[in-house]
Amino acid sequence: MEQRQPDHGNDTPNEQPATPQAKGPRQPENRANGQRQSNGRDKGAQRDREPGESNGQSGHKEERPGHVPEKPAADRLVIGITLGDYNGIGPEVILKALQYNRLQKLCTPVIYGSMRVLNRYRNLLNFKDWNLNGAPHIGQISHKLTNVITCWPDQNQDIQPGHVTPEAGQAALACLRRAVEDMKAGKLDALVTAPINKYNIQSEEFKFPGHTEYLAQEFGVADNLMFMVSETLRVGVVTGHVPLGRVRQNVTRDRIQQKLELMMQSLKQDFGIQKPRIAVLGLNPHAGEAGLLGSEEQEIITPLLNDLRNKGQLILGPFAADGFFGTRAYKGFDAVLAMYHDQGLIPFKSIAFEEGVNFTAGMPVVRTSPDHGTAYDIAGKDRADETSMLQAIYTAIDVARRRKEYAELEANALVVKQPAENK
Repeated sequence: MEQRQPDHGNDTPNEQPATPQAKGPRQPENRANGQRQSNGRDKGAQRDREPGESNGQSGHKEERPGHVPEKPAADRLVIGITLGDYNGIGPEVILKALQYNRLQKLCTPVIYGSMRVLNRYRNLLNFKDWNLNGAPHIGQISHKLTNVITCWPDQNQDIQPGHVTPEAGQAALACLRRAVEDMKAGKLDALVTAPINKYNIQSEEFKFPGHTEYLAQEFGVADNLMFMVSETLRVGVVTGHVPLGRVRQNVTRDRIQQKLELMMQSLKQDFGIQKPRIAVLGLNPHAGEAGLLGSEEQEIITPLLNDLRNKGQLILGPFAADGFFGTRAYKGFDAVLAMYHDQGLIPFKSIAFEEGVNFTAGMPVVRTSPDHGTAYDIAGKDRADETSMLQAIYTAIDVARRRKEYAELEANALVVKQPAENK
C-alpha cells in the first residue's frame, strides 16, 4: 500500500492526495451490456453509486442492474466542473470520471478549463478515442457530449504535472470565476470544484482560505456548513478553518445552534430525510467527564440540546468523539456535528476517504468537491483514484434534483394551506 503524503489541495490545508489503495473503486458498469468496462484501471471491488440510488436513508429505490434510463436533453441537469490546479490531479480525475458515457445519460457535464490542457492529459491517459466538445460559451454546449469551455488564453501554457506554478493558480481562478458567472446567470444546476492550491491562487481578486469562502462571498452567504458526506457517514463542523488555539472561543451556543439549523435544513432539502437524527460531539476529551475535563459540555452544549429536543428535534449528545466513532455509533444517525475540523474530518477520512465528498450546505447553489487535494506527488502518472470526483458529481446531481423536488413540495403545501386559511 502506498504511503499518502500531505499536499495543499482542497478546502482543508495539508490535505491527503487521492492515492490508490489496494481496495480501490469498482469501475462503472458498461450500461449497454451490463458488464464492467475494462481500461486497465480496475482497482478492486468497491461499488459506485448511481444518482438517486438507495443509501439506506433517503428511501430512493435502486435502479435494476444494468440499466440507467436516459433522460431527455431538456431534463438533464447541467453540471459545471472547474479544472482546479492543472498541475495537480484535477484534470486526471475529471477525465477518468467523465470517460464513461453513462454520465451523459444523467447530466450534461461542462468543464471550465482548457481544451489544450485536457488534450494533453487525455493523451497521457490514452483516452485518444474519446472526443471532447469545445464550446465558446455555455449557450453552445452539446447535451450529448462532454463540453469544455476554455477560460483563459492557453496557447503558450506550460503544463508541468507535479509542480507548483503561479500560472496554474491564476488559471484555476479564471475557471472558477467563469463558472460562477454562469451559475449566477442560472445556466448551471450545480458546481463541482476540482482541487486548487491555496497559495498559488492568491491574488488581489482571491484572498480566501479556499473555495468555500470565495463562493460564500460571491453568493452573499453569511454562514454555511462544511458538510463531508458519503454513503456511510455525514459529518459537519462547528469551526472550520480555525486554528486550534481559537476553537474554544468560537464554540458558542449561538454558533452551534446555527450549524445545527443548517445541517437540519440540508438533510431535509438536500438529502430527502424528513425527520433527521443528528449526533453532536463534545468539545473536550470524554465529553468533559461530567466537568472534570472541561465545562463546555455542561454549560453550553447540553442545555442547548435539551432545548432543541424539547422542541421535538432528534438531536442527541454530547458524545465523546473517540468512543462514538470507535463503536461505530455514527451508523445510528443521519449526520454528526463535530466541534472542530480535525475532530470530524480525521474519522470521516479514515472511514470514507476514497468515496467522500465535500458538500457546502447552506448555499443558495449546489456545490460539491472531492475530499482530496492536488496530490502533486502522483500528478500526471495515471495513479489518481477518481472515485471521490465521481461521487462529487453524483452528489451534485442528487442534491440538485432533491432541491427542485423540495421546492415544488413546499410550493404545493403553501397553495393548499392558503385556501384553507381563507375559509
